[in-house]
Amino acid sequence: MKHTLEISGMRLLFGERLILSDVYLKIETGDAIGLLGRNGCGKTCLMRGVYGTLECEKSVIIDNASVYEAYKKPNLIRYLPQHHFIPKRLTLKQVFRDFAVDFPPFSALFPAFQGRENTKIGHLSGGMYRLVELYVIIKSDTKFVLLDEPFTHISPVQIETILPVIKEERSRKGFLITDHLFKRIQESCNQTYLLLNGKTHTVENENDLKRLGYIYFE
Repeated sequence: MKHTLEISGMRLLFGERLILSDVYLKIETGDAIGLLGRNGCGKTCLMRGVYGTLECEKSVIIDNASVYEAYKKPNLIRYLPQHHFIPKRLTLKQVFRDFAVDFPPFSALFPAFQGRENTKIGHLSGGMYRLVELYVIIKSDTKFVLLDEPFTHISPVQIETILPVIKEERSRKGFLITDHLFKRIQESCNQTYLLLNGKTHTVENENDLKRLGYIYFE
């Protein structure tokens, strides 16, 4: 069954500074929507607003029903923040059990984890910690996934391994992914937007990014 997430009317002010205004995004099952933007442009605020952990004016509709506190409904939306969110005291076995995700396929993709089910996640390196969080969010039983800078702190080889997992999961859910790099977004997404001056702008190619001032002509 195909599901639809519509984000509209999002407006956020910090003091007199307008962070978000007139944002519109539509994500369906099978989509991976990429969101580019400079630091401080509001990408994280947008995701937290959708997720319901940041108060702002918004309309978030999933399958024609309004959703206000998505963080209370993991069956609808899962969110990967930029910071670590899984408690350090949990073992890998507990983490995968809590997210109802199988560990063996993960350790088959990333052999460095084989035989480490009883290792506490807090004892892992920062990159391995991040990789576990990213994988369990991607594989969770949910309709939509929000990934905020998911490739930060993981190696290029790990990124190449995780991209096919995202592609496979798109048959069951929709993704919104933020990043700074256009080429990386191109590899994982079927539609790209640039968040600029609080608004979303459609991006088809690098010329659009040059026109919008995100990258410059050589």
